[in-house]
This record gives sequence, C-alpha cells and structure tokens, in this order.
Amino acid sequence: MDDQTDQIRKPRADAVRNRERVLEAAKVVFNAGGREASLEAVAKRAGVGIGTLYRHFPTREDLFEAVYRREVEQLSELAEQLKNAKDPVDALRRWLRSNVEFVATKKGMSAALALTFQSSSELAAFSMDRLTRAIGSLLDRAVAAGQMRGDVSPEDLLRALVGMCYMHDQPGWQSSVLRMLDVFVDGLRVQPAGKAKARAAKPTKPAVKRKR
Repeated sequence: MDDQTDQIRKPRADAVRNRERVLEAAKVVFNAGGREASLEAVAKRAGVGIGTLYRHFPTREDLFEAVYRREVEQLSELAEQLKNAKDPVDALRRWLRSNVEFVATKKGMSAALALTFQSSSELAAFSMDRLTRAIGSLLDRAVAAGQMRGDVSPEDLLRALVGMCYMHDQPGWQSSVLRMLDVFVDGLRVQPAGKAKARAAKPTKPAVKRKR
C-alpha cells in the first residue's frame, strides 16, 4: 500500500524532465522578450504541447513565478559555489554579472510579474532575502580579505545593479551593463597603501587661464 502511495505522490521522471524543459525554455523566451514572449513560443522551444505546459503551469502567472523562483534559487546556489573561489572580488564580480541575465528574464515578463508580486508579498520577501544573503556572503568575504571597502552594504550593491540594468533599454544593453559593472566593482576595491599615498602626494596642476 505504501509503495502504491509513493508511486502516486512522486512525479514521473518524464514529467519532471518536461517541467525543467519548460522552465529553461521560458527563461530563454522571456529573456528575448518582444512578440516571441508567449506561452506558445515557450512550449515550442521546450518541445512539448501547449497542453503539457498548462498541466504543469495552469496560469501564465504560475509559469512566471516558477521561472522567477528558479532563477533566484540558481543565483543562491552560484553564490555558495563562488564562496570557495580563490579571488573574492572576482567571485563577487561573477555573481553580479550572472544577475544581468536574471534581470533580462525579468524584463521579458515585467508586466505579468508585477501583478504576481502584488498578489504575493511572500514572493517579494523570498527573493529579497535570498539575493541579499547571497551577495552579502560574497561581499563579506571580499571585505574580510581586505580587498574591498567595508562601507558598502549588500542592498547598496543590489540597488546599483538594478539601476544599471533598468537605465538601459536599447538593443545590446547587456553588454553596456557588463562593462559598467566592471568599472563599478573596480571602483570599490581597496587601493594599496603605496598607491593611495602616491595619489595623495601628487601635486595638482594649476588651472590654466584662458586668454580673452
């Protein structure tokens, strides 16, 4: 009896695979955005029928929330993996760069995801908690190593990242944001004492008066 109950409760392996294929396809389609960001396009890319998609995700909002939660979980897992990286600043940089793809996916489903957030304060709390803890662990490690300034909070970094991503809406915006992220992270590095003294001691050039 228990064996039969377990078989009923456990989803079949092919059902689990189909669900993962749908979520991965949805990420790609939503990332691209535009007219292709439809459930039909997701089903086609996943190689499943639209009925299979709806069996796993009865509403559009269900799919959006599942994709979003999956992305947040993957970013949390990535932070755990990067905690053992040799260079803590590079680990933080790699995590921030991975977030650009996450924001691109959010942009592709922004309108519907906004409705989902309105009806689910738990989803907002879940994502904020996971992302703050993930980036906080990497930031703490870089600060403890003396490689990054300690007057920046995890929330500061997340706000800066989101601001960069949403300021750019033109095609190719991701490349621009990735360049800006590199500049931003490098600006937060702790400068060696020798360089800081040399910069402070360097005389400033007198202002050149323009002839009238």
